[in-house]
Amino acid sequence: MPGIPRLGLPDINLADSAVGVRMAARESRYATLLPSVIGMASSWDPDAARLYGSVIGRELRAQGYNMSIGGGMDLIREPRNGRNFEYASEDPILSGIMVGELASGVQDNHIMGDIKHYALNDQETGRNSLNAGLNERAMQETDLLSFKIGIALAKPAGAMCSYNRVNGDYACENKYLLDDVLKHDWGFKGFVVSDWEATHSTVKAALAGLDMEQPGIEYFGKDLKQAVLDGKVPQARLDDMVHRIVRSMFAAGVIDDPPVRSVVDPFRGRDDAEHIEEEGLVLLKNDHILPLAGGEVKSIAVIGDHADTGVLSGGGSAQVDAPGGRPGGSVWGQPVYFPSSPLKYVKVHAGTAAHVTFDPGTDPAQAAKVAAGAQVAIVFVTQWMSEGQDAATLSLPHDQDVLVKAVAAANPNTVVVLETGGPVDMPWASSVRGIIESWYPGIGGAQAIANVLFGTVNPSGKLSVTFAASDDQLPHPHVTGLVEHTVNNRLKADQRGRQPHDFPVDYNVEGMMVGYKWFQVKDEKPLFPFGYGLSYTTFDYSGLKVDREAKEVSFEVKNTGSRDGDEIAEVYVTLPKSAGEPFRKLAGWKRIAVAAGTSQTVTVPIDPLYLSIFDVKDHAWKQVPGEYHFEVGGSSADLPLHENVMVSAK
Repeated sequence: MPGIPRLGLPDINLADSAVGVRMAARESRYATLLPSVIGMASSWDPDAARLYGSVIGRELRAQGYNMSIGGGMDLIREPRNGRNFEYASEDPILSGIMVGELASGVQDNHIMGDIKHYALNDQETGRNSLNAGLNERAMQETDLLSFKIGIALAKPAGAMCSYNRVNGDYACENKYLLDDVLKHDWGFKGFVVSDWEATHSTVKAALAGLDMEQPGIEYFGKDLKQAVLDGKVPQARLDDMVHRIVRSMFAAGVIDDPPVRSVVDPFRGRDDAEHIEEEGLVLLKNDHILPLAGGEVKSIAVIGDHADTGVLSGGGSAQVDAPGGRPGGSVWGQPVYFPSSPLKYVKVHAGTAAHVTFDPGTDPAQAAKVAAGAQVAIVFVTQWMSEGQDAATLSLPHDQDVLVKAVAAANPNTVVVLETGGPVDMPWASSVRGIIESWYPGIGGAQAIANVLFGTVNPSGKLSVTFAASDDQLPHPHVTGLVEHTVNNRLKADQRGRQPHDFPVDYNVEGMMVGYKWFQVKDEKPLFPFGYGLSYTTFDYSGLKVDREAKEVSFEVKNTGSRDGDEIAEVYVTLPKSAGEPFRKLAGWKRIAVAAGTSQTVTVPIDPLYLSIFDVKDHAWKQVPGEYHFEVGGSSADLPLHENVMVSAK
């Protein structure tokens, strides 16, 4: 956005930066590829989230940018959504806190931060025209709650409105979302910027609360000027737009401390990326096979998608250019692998005495022969996801399930490493001895994966999203509007007119019961539950105490194993029956490091907001009186501690 030199206001230079700075290759620059946001969120570590944002902020500064347009906050309502790797969680509290910390980390570097896509941009299919329908209470207690928490924490410069409609109106001209809730109820002081070409009007958008059109000035150029001159948009509204933008520039420090182009430190970025991945990688299954003992395992077969050369990254506007990659940068719609070789680091850990072989996994029968000759087989499987398209199912693409089944049949000591954009089903889960979810692991991914495989790092990540056993368990067994020729409303010429336009997506089906809450109410057993993750040690919980005002929970966690480890202790609450919410929901957590054989007293503060419901009649958050049931443990499905507390009306 051009600045105003006579006033000393610089240009606003924005960059896509969901998982690292995009398009650095155009100027022969380097940018760190961080693990996917969903992987970062699976660390449940606010410090890791802040570090994540800090890496992005400092590299934006080094490249001369002064605003990030990352900060994906949308809930994972649709687990097949192509952008889930840019988002954090199905739970609004976990998502709000982790992405809020990420945005804070960006702004710590005197870079304007952003939170997006506001709101209900929960699938990519038909994203430019779909109408997301959701009642007010459910919207406030789910998707909007995540934004409310994140914005209060980070106080970002920008909030980006999304492409889709919400209850009839486009998000970027939706008065309820932009003016009533964001600016009035939440007191947001920053500016609202449209997603690219998500502006659809001048007067309606301006009066609803949109402050900046992107890109260009189709609606907010001469048409806005004329609307002000004609009295259709008050001068005060124009002044408010300008004030919000300029205020944010000063508040973030981009005027007093403008970016100065410098050289990105790739080594610091790589180390930070590896640390975040090591905390967010999730051990899903371990049938007494991991960690592998370097020096004792004499032969290993590494099998599968590009594990000899690199790790997968997500596509679309989140795509970071790979070092040494394609001249001119990444190509939209083509998977990009980063030069972090799992095979290389497996060899390092296994030692020179071990025989490590590689098979690309393109022929399951040949891969099975290679696996049969090894003591251990490690199969890498991938699921490439991108903005602009959703997966049709939870199944792994390209017949990789056939590959895993063939290898597992040939070698009883098979471990699977997943590189995915979100949840997938695993029809072979009972046939393998180990499963690791590495998400898109970033530029330090291979080192992190090998460190966990061989026990240099004790895994501690826990799922920030439920893994369903099949599509049939989901509130929407099929992605709404997705047919063979549907990809973000872009069609081949001979298919025009066959695409469903302006179709509704009824989120009232699940309403407040997003993710693990749906599974609980429907009594469905997922493949892996929300908050789940294994360690190379074990933890016991005891001594739960909840204070009489339900503002604090304390308990003991003991490391009962032989290794030091980090535990993520989770607190859930079920509200009184009068609240009308027949499910437990996350109310707090704490990530702690516990030495082997020792105990820690853990205290988790409980924000009253997380015990409240949204009263539509009074348009306010309220705590209902009655009995609150608290549960504490290691996942949403493993909660050994229970206590009830009577709370009066508030």
